[in-house]
Amino acid sequence: MDDIYLKIPPERIPWNIESPPDVLVELVESGTIAPCKAVDLGCGSGNYAVYLAGRGFQVTGVDLSPHAIEMARENAMEKGVQCTFLVADVLGDLSGTEGPFFFAYDWELLHHIFPQDRERYMENVERLLAPGSMYLSVCFHEDDPQFGGVGKYRKTPIGTTLYFSSLLELRDLFSPRFSIVDARTIRIPGKSGYHVANYFFMKKE
Repeated sequence: MDDIYLKIPPERIPWNIESPPDVLVELVESGTIAPCKAVDLGCGSGNYAVYLAGRGFQVTGVDLSPHAIEMARENAMEKGVQCTFLVADVLGDLSGTEGPFFFAYDWELLHHIFPQDRERYMENVERLLAPGSMYLSVCFHEDDPQFGGVGKYRKTPIGTTLYFSSLLELRDLFSPRFSIVDARTIRIPGKSGYHVANYFFMKKE
């Protein structure tokens, strides 16, 4: 993943979109998610962490790529906001991430995590969150027309392989640990057209 940030210009990285997604903005502007201690899992260059910090959130961003984290820190500095950005594997040891948090989100991260690793990821998310916290997860749906439009595993033009999920399998993944407040398919913009995505908004009891 670090090679992508090193070798591809930021404007050509498919998920590097500066404007925060509408569904995240709606949660914040409606007051559904109030300013709190939040964690951005797979933060990339930090665009959405910077957005939340500008709205009064205390945000920690985590990403596997050192170069992405360097970009995120520069991004926050340029925008004049305070964020904490850490190089860490969301499937590994996140003990250096100072929780607990009251809002966690992963935007277009879970389709990079294959089914055999998802339980480990869920354990980490659950461990980071305080009781009563909220969790937002958005990833590509199996009906998404991009990258060939068929199959659960699909190769992208930049060489990554993604896993396309159904609502049902994600419900089975999330429901043992979280109460599902809202689960549906949505359309989200990408740099090469719209994607069909799974949207899950949840609460840790």
